[in-house]
Amino acid sequence: RGPQTTPRYDGQTGWQYGLYRLRQSLTSVKATGRQRAETGLRSDDRLLAGRGGDLFDHHAHLFKERQVRAHGKTAALSPTLTSDGLYEGPDFVHIAAQARDMGCAAPVWFTGFSLGGQLALWGIKAAQTPNLKQCYGIDAADIAGAAVICPSLESDRSLRYLEQALLGHQLEQAIARTLKQLAERLHQLHPKHIAPEAIAKANTIRQFDQHLVIPRLGFKTTTDYYRATSPLYFLPELVKPTFILYAQDDPLFDPSLVPELQAIAQRNSVIDLQLTAYGGHVGYYLDQRQEQQRWGDPDPWWAWNRVLEWISNPVRDI
Repeated sequence: RGPQTTPRYDGQTGWQYGLYRLRQSLTSVKATGRQRAETGLRSDDRLLAGRGGDLFDHHAHLFKERQVRAHGKTAALSPTLTSDGLYEGPDFVHIAAQARDMGCAAPVWFTGFSLGGQLALWGIKAAQTPNLKQCYGIDAADIAGAAVICPSLESDRSLRYLEQALLGHQLEQAIARTLKQLAERLHQLHPKHIAPEAIAKANTIRQFDQHLVIPRLGFKTTTDYYRATSPLYFLPELVKPTFILYAQDDPLFDPSLVPELQAIAQRNSVIDLQLTAYGGHVGYYLDQRQEQQRWGDPDPWWAWNRVLEWISNPVRDI
């Protein structure tokens, strides 16, 4: 369908509200597939939130027989830190196969926001694996596509963008503190696997990845790691329908990514890009009535409503 810049979300909340949502997401991000039941969609939705987010307890049992990543409440099950998609992509497909075996209806859609959006994109990439049935125990047709909101697309460039700006530095430090708290919690849960010396050195996002993440993954530098895990470079190769909702004023991501994303969507017809002028970082929805009234937002679930509309539309102009 190609990209479109739309005023449907007019950005009255703008940067201030986007930053409010960022602070909320750093303290308590929730993930659930309840929308399927509420809307009557005949498909299943796997949703993962951003770094520091919590998966609802009722999802955690899906991971118990696998090497899980220490993300949100799955931290109690394993000390293995996120690989920003390298292993979470296959995880998504395994979870889809397990969900189907438990009786969840096909087709499955992978969804997520922020870093969770990045992981969902890796999931749909993994779903393109040849001989999917043999590798994962699920038919390729059972995984329909992906829908993501404000996904992280190019980590190194966006992190450099944050590091160079005053506001960006403050955001980076807020995320880094959350990551350090995660590492400390992991050390408490799994003291033999997370070294206190490494935690002490992790005072920035880059340091967290340098000392706690990439040594176990075999990367020498964070630049190499970010390049290998950034979805921007495999978006042209996607073959399943993929919806991307992205704000041009997202304060977490390098603005130069916007025209590149537009160009990719123009060339790859399976990517349906909805680009808004405003919205901040995941500033399209909120979960507190007081804040909804404060910002005059008539639709607190605007973003997820767009996702559900797109998923429930059987016609794909591709």
